Amino acid sequence: MPIVERTVAAIAIGTCVGALLAGCTDGSESNTTSTAPSAPAQSSETNPSTDVAPGLEKFYSQKPSWGSCDDFETDEPLSSSLECARITVPIDYDKPDGDEAQIAISRSPASGDRIGSLLFNPGGPGLGGLSMAATVGSGTAVEERFDRIGFDPRGIGASTPTIRCLTPAENDAERQDLDIDESPAGIAETEKEEQEVADKCAERSGTNLLAHVGTREVVRDMDIIRAVLGDDKLNFVGYSYGTRIGAAYAEAFPDRVRALVLDGAVDPEADPLDELVKQFAGFQKAFDDYAADCAESSQCPLGTDPANANRNFRALIDPLIDRPARTTDPRGLGYNDAQTGVLQALYSPQLWRPLTTGLKELQQGRGDTLLGLADLYSGRRDDGTYSNLNDAFEAVRCVDDPRITDRAKVGETNLRIREVAPFLDDGKGTGQAPLDSCVFWPVPNSGEPHTLSVPGLAKVVVVSTTDDPATPYQAGVNLARQLGAALITFRGTQHTVALSSGERCVDDAVIDYLTDLTPPAPDLTC
Repeated sequence: MPIVERTVAAIAIGTCVGALLAGCTDGSESNTTSTAPSAPAQSSETNPSTDVAPGLEKFYSQKPSWGSCDDFETDEPLSSSLECARITVPIDYDKPDGDEAQIAISRSPASGDRIGSLLFNPGGPGLGGLSMAATVGSGTAVEERFDRIGFDPRGIGASTPTIRCLTPAENDAERQDLDIDESPAGIAETEKEEQEVADKCAERSGTNLLAHVGTREVVRDMDIIRAVLGDDKLNFVGYSYGTRIGAAYAEAFPDRVRALVLDGAVDPEADPLDELVKQFAGFQKAFDDYAADCAESSQCPLGTDPANANRNFRALIDPLIDRPARTTDPRGLGYNDAQTGVLQALYSPQLWRPLTTGLKELQQGRGDTLLGLADLYSGRRDDGTYSNLNDAFEAVRCVDDPRITDRAKVGETNLRIREVAPFLDDGKGTGQAPLDSCVFWPVPNSGEPHTLSVPGLAKVVVVSTTDDPATPYQAGVNLARQLGAALITFRGTQHTVALSSGERCVDDAVIDYLTDLTPPAPDLTC
């Protein structure tokens, strides 16, 4: 199931909040290459299974050795029904004889009349997808007609080598570091810390890996996965940042697409800073919806008048700037984690009840529930170790997107965000803000926003939710336009919906498309 996206630091209201945007884009004036990878050279008579760039033949001709998933590290328990394997890919596709990576994949074989394989990605970037092969589409024709395939993208989860930047202790300390001082001295200190993190990533992961963990490489890995699974064309369901992967695959390999479902879209042509502001506005709308629902109870910790919710929320969390709330865990609940826990809960109404519990605890000076939500968001395990979720997020977005170097734009965006998301505004804005951490990254970026043009692409499907807090509805409309896709509109307040929320209207249309290639009804709204 797709879950929360990652935090973008430094450009918004303090590094503790940031923008929770799938495939976050942070803008630049620089000129870089497109996110889309170069497709292998095409012969005059293209065969998607055999037309391979020179030097890559050994990768495309692999046969996966399926077996137990016991040795595949994952933070979600893997069903005993799953089979797992690893396939080899070049770290640098321009140097296929150089260093190699191992991509972890999982499979739940089709239970009936098999069409082919169906690959899933949960988003992030930084999230692994091995467990999806046993969960997404269960009990539907998807389970019957497709081998469901999960994978951990390069550098992530059980795939190796693994991206690593911070130790567990350093992660804990990073979460406690406020970075809300937007004076010149505070900005300089924050940027110094960002440079230190970038240096640690380079030292612990290696610059060769860091330079090749972006979407550009992931889609080429996916094409190898497609080939080694024996499919002439790709079937893919991508959520949130996974829509960026799916769109980039379509751009690179348009003749190798059978079916794409892209849910919770990232708009590849959007102005990154405008999208950041729109995303914060989306979280404010989700907060407003939560506050209105909460206000129906006389025990609501934000009060019974939604008009006062922003003020009452700030009254609860602002004291944490000076003193963390008590928790059973000796760390306590700091200001950063309180906001992170709240944002985690705003991704779905299913988390509104624990959010209310957490805010009630905060009224009493305790922070256990919000700390737990923040730990979930941050990939912190019960033993104090972390998945490489945050490290991978930083590494991928910093090569996927251009860097912001214009301080005036950074400061202006900071003020715009405070205006559209007052529930996150600490009132300490100065019109200045630190540069984003990617400015200090040790390798160059390889992508930039651009308009997709994919002539001859098979019909694909985009699903967009009207009040999605993380990926604005209009982004789905725009992506569908660029791809000539069928658009399914879902009216709701949550992040992604297809095959994961029990919404029959959406699911039936998606399943009919995947199994029979029947497009949804025009302008379908659920």
